[in-house]
Amino acid sequence: MSVWTNVFIVMHVVVALAIIGLVLLQHGKGADMGSGFGGGASGSLFGATGAANFLSRATAVLATIFFLLSLALAYLATHRGPEPGGVIDAVRQQQAPAAKPAAEAPQPSPEEGSKDKAVPQ
Repeated sequence: MSVWTNVFIVMHVVVALAIIGLVLLQHGKGADMGSGFGGGASGSLFGATGAANFLSRATAVLATIFFLLSLALAYLATHRGPEPGGVIDAVRQQQAPAAKPAAEAPQPSPEEGSKDKAVPQ
């Protein structure tokens, strides 16, 4: 995992928590007691508070940042460099170079081989 992946994951979690907090702080359109029974401006498009206040704009900005971070994390997850697939692959790569020198052991000379043949069985 690269450093950027860790940074994006931390930012993603912080933005998600901020969105949750902002949504919980906002006043719902139908939260007034009278609007539920046909009173007030409940039939208007934006409700009684107007088109957008600071909380709704901040939520929209954070939602956009959340969406862009999601795309960045998806890109980083699918376009990785050549990395080992797991712990087993890393161990195999470490053992492969160490196995070559052991295979290149010196061969016995023909004279030593003739001594072994002289031993009765």
